Amino acid sequence: MLSFPLISTGLTAALALMSIGGGLYEFSVVDPAWPERRDLIQPELGGLSRRRFWIPAHTAFELALIVTLVAAWSIPDARLWLLIALGTHLVMRVWSAFDFIPKALAFERLTSTAMDQRAARRWAQRSRLRLPLDLAVGLSMLLAFAAAIRSL
Repeated sequence: MLSFPLISTGLTAALALMSIGGGLYEFSVVDPAWPERRDLIQPELGGLSRRRFWIPAHTAFELALIVTLVAAWSIPDARLWLLIALGTHLVMRVWSAFDFIPKALAFERLTSTAMDQRAARRWAQRSRLRLPLDLAVGLSMLLAFAAAIRSL
């Protein structure tokens, strides 16, 4: 029988996996091309807006994770994996807030001035280091979902 903790955990796991997909798309499709084609990451020049994906994706995941923590708190195994997902996600978000996001916004704001190609490539390479954190969040969410299923 479906329960709210199970549905909530499944939805939150799906949102975590969506973030992994977004990250894979960015570093496999967008990041290899944009240092040479600055317009790809400048929405006002017709490029993609990372904000249009990442702000709703992170907001939805974070709200769902909070709701899921409350809903599944009485399931000890799920609670453990949810707390691991929360901690890992917080590490990634704090790192992003102080390093990646300010630099990404600076690259987006560049106008006719020359972009520092080395700095752009370094940013793209370092951005890939966030993938293991996203994978850890996704795996933790899947394990929390499995724990919620076992609790039925």
